[in-house]
Amino acid sequence: MGFPKEYQFLSELGLGPRNPGCYANGTWRGDGPVVGSYNPPTTIIAEVVEASIQDYEDGMQACTEAAKIWMQRGEIVRQIGDALRTKLQQLGRLVSLEMGKILAEGIGEVQEIIDMCDYVVGLSRQLNGSIIPSERPNHMMMEVGCVESPWNCGVITAFNFPCAVLGWNACVALVCGNCVVWAPTTPLVTIATTEIIAQVLEKNNLPGAIFTSFCGGSEIGEAIARDKRIPLVSFTGSTKVGLMVQQTVNQRFGKCLLELSGNNAIIVMDDADIQLAVRSVLFAAVGTAGQRCTTCRRLLLHESIYQVFLDQLTAVYKQVKIGDPLEKGTLMGPLHTAASKQHFASSIEVIKSQLLSNRDINRGEDLVGGAAVNSDGNYVQPTIVEISSSGAGRLRYNWYRPRYSPRKPELIFQWIGPHGSDCGIVNVNIPTNGAEIGGAFGGEKATGGGREAGSDSWKQYMRRSTCTINYGKELPLAQGINFG
Repeated sequence: MGFPKEYQFLSELGLGPRNPGCYANGTWRGDGPVVGSYNPPTTIIAEVVEASIQDYEDGMQACTEAAKIWMQRGEIVRQIGDALRTKLQQLGRLVSLEMGKILAEGIGEVQEIIDMCDYVVGLSRQLNGSIIPSERPNHMMMEVGCVESPWNCGVITAFNFPCAVLGWNACVALVCGNCVVWAPTTPLVTIATTEIIAQVLEKNNLPGAIFTSFCGGSEIGEAIARDKRIPLVSFTGSTKVGLMVQQTVNQRFGKCLLELSGNNAIIVMDDADIQLAVRSVLFAAVGTAGQRCTTCRRLLLHESIYQVFLDQLTAVYKQVKIGDPLEKGTLMGPLHTAASKQHFASSIEVIKSQLLSNRDINRGEDLVGGAAVNSDGNYVQPTIVEISSSGAGRLRYNWYRPRYSPRKPELIFQWIGPHGSDCGIVNVNIPTNGAEIGGAFGGEKATGGGREAGSDSWKQYMRRSTCTINYGKELPLAQGINFG
């Protein structure tokens, strides 16, 4: 039995109605339970046979051996990028279908992996160390990245970016000499992406175990966190689970790279371009149905433009087309799971009970949207909750837009000045989301402190040594110490 007409493109990605969900030691397999992968309006797309713990163990043994011979890194990643280009539309469509984001975002996500491939091909020739002056005569110091020391890098990804976050990590990890072990949340995107990578490895007569993927339950992620054969674990997900992963990895003295939840704010000052700011807030808050770690959850407005801005934003929110993410013109697709829809509804009820049931009109508390859409699927309305500063202190959920007291605009720019910011990403005159791959991506505090993708993030994916060489016949010690 094949796919229905609307799913025929999945065959071009190597998918069938039932698919083995484990790629280990260069072969597809799966001895775990059979699960269905659904598009968020609750229609089953295909079935996946998940990996078992034995599948995991077999795959890890092969992966550890493959790490010892992994070479040709930049060239192979270049070919992976080229292979992804040929499947850009199909894979982007699958991202939208399985995750629920609109088609433009799905295609953009796959483009992000391609961009990462292009970026790291050049990076593979520039994994430079430093020459450091020594205080001791006839000595020199240098910093060396050990790309020839085999590593395995574990990548645990979340539902909201089924393949882009893999690209941030895997592309850099591969050119830094690592084999990659992937534990995803969205199985069909994983199988299709892995198949593209596997074909490149096979074409170059390289072990398939260089790239291993395990579709499975929480036991696979837990195994990666505990596994001493995986020195570096990158985890994307909730702050609660990320903390547990970090504690487990730290117990074995592994390294952890965390990309967790965010609580992002946009500040709009009195001299802002209102139309530009409204468009920025719309994408930042409504893009991916508000399911990004960079989603705008708080809006702080200068009092002199408060009502004008809110009126324009409310009008734009009411025009947002909600529906099938694959349909042209849709701006907001469904939430990923029925549980997310239920959490949205219960959170709105909390907001109403905490704030709106005892509404004081002088405090200006009101609600725009805030309801589930009466149709099949996990659709909800984009929502604005207008509350006072005192109300913000009482609210325990993130769906709110507190009033902002006046400040001088120049204070914002101190965030990029000598005193810095406690935010990992600071944007001016653009939305909170939509980061470019050239910069290091990540946040501080409960977001985890990790940095992925561009800049010098690559340094996290390899061993580094500080080497000091004495070219003389004497043995002077640092700090002027005389030891006999």
